Amino acid sequence: MSRAWLIGAGPGDIELMTLKATRALARADVVLVDDLVNPEVLQFARADALVVYVGKRGGHPSTPQAGIVAQMLEHLQAGRSVARLKGGDPFVFGRGGEEQQALHAAGIEVDIINGITAGIAAPAAIGIPVTHRDHAQGVVFVTGHGAGSGEPDWAALVATRMTLVIYMGMQRLNDIVEALLAAGMRADTPCAAIESATRPEQRHVLGHLNGFADDVSRAGLGSPAIVVIGGVASLALAATAAAAANADRAP
Repeated sequence: MSRAWLIGAGPGDIELMTLKATRALARADVVLVDDLVNPEVLQFARADALVVYVGKRGGHPSTPQAGIVAQMLEHLQAGRSVARLKGGDPFVFGRGGEEQQALHAAGIEVDIINGITAGIAAPAAIGIPVTHRDHAQGVVFVTGHGAGSGEPDWAALVATRMTLVIYMGMQRLNDIVEALLAAGMRADTPCAAIESATRPEQRHVLGHLNGFADDVSRAGLGSPAIVVIGGVASLALAATAAAAANADRAP
């Protein structure tokens, strides 16, 4: 009997993938893989599974969403079990909700297997908690892409005084910074950008809102990356300074 899973592969580090995800992956006849998934996680798939790459990534050629859904339905209706493998969590900017709706409309049930989203894992990788009693009473996950539902209401987000965690914002970082400044966010607000979080090639830039886009550009950071804006980013600044001081004292 065919079965469908929407699986979150986590932020990149293979050890951050859940046990439930690895067990489901091992049962699938077909695995449809997103571009941001660490290919090492495919070691958990069956040796005879059909692996199909259906990458979706800003600034790169992408498989149309309708085509992905059509492939899922084709395999499921032929009696094959399908795992849709996504980076991070399938329900956080992963179009998992759209795919669940499409499968339900076709009369197919789907199991959701959560993954650690990059919006939490990337900040944590450099010592940033997205919430902290002294800095933020909450966190807002927002896309910087500006497509589909249009531009986020940056002024409203500034008014929340919560941590802003921005996905898919690197290409428009200068516009985003200008919008936040225009909405009244302080120029000295701490910021961080983390590229390829939890992977060996991870890099990051720390700074303050005024000039942050230039800092990121000079460092050559690109996608995939998470941007964190808010007081909590100062904790990474402090952690980095402490690490540098300890390194200077090392024999």
